[in-house]
Amino acid sequence: MTSNPWPKLPLAEWKDTFETLHMWTQIVGKIRLKLTPLENHWWNVTLYVTPRGLTTSIMAYKGQHFQIDFDFIAQLLLIETSHGSCKTIALQPESVAEFYQETMAALESLGISISIWTTPTEVPDRIPFEQDQKHASYDPEYANRFWRILVETSRVLKEFRSRFIGKVSPIHFFWEGSISLSPAFQDVQHLRTLAVHMWPVLWM
Repeated sequence: MTSNPWPKLPLAEWKDTFETLHMWTQIVGKIRLKLTPLENHWWNVTLYVTPRGLTTSIMAYKGQHFQIDFDFIAQLLLIETSHGSCKTIALQPESVAEFYQETMAALESLGISISIWTTPTEVPDRIPFEQDQKHASYDPEYANRFWRILVETSRVLKEFRSRFIGKVSPIHFFWEGSISLSPAFQDVQHLRTLAVHMWPVLWM
């Protein structure tokens, strides 16, 4: 794996991995959507950057709590519960359908029985997860590079956010549509002023 904090990530070279990983994050994101109460701007559905990948953060289910993490160092999907149970799924080349079945089966084995709407959102190719054999590529090197860029982008955005005096969300990873990492601001005038002063920092 590369140690460069800003590694190269040419779309042409990781497009297939990107499209598959995007659908995997939609599956995990929809699980969070199912189990969390609605928050302003849908902040309850997003994932968060961690020192190893992405996380749902804690979710509640019938008297227990759990979270789901993408680990782009060990190349695992990790499901941990407050009862001490844990399941892992290898992140490797496989179809969205296979990943979906493995993830739901792992949750079932932990006593977490849920159903989600399996149609992807805000994408042109809306193949239901359980039928999607088209997206089946995964290159761990490029997934790791993607995460490293997210880590550094999160660092920059936190610096940007810290100078904003209005209401602002944590740094979110949005999985619907085209995946993105951003905070959400709610004071437009202050944001415009801040953007003018932060522009050299963000683009230096």
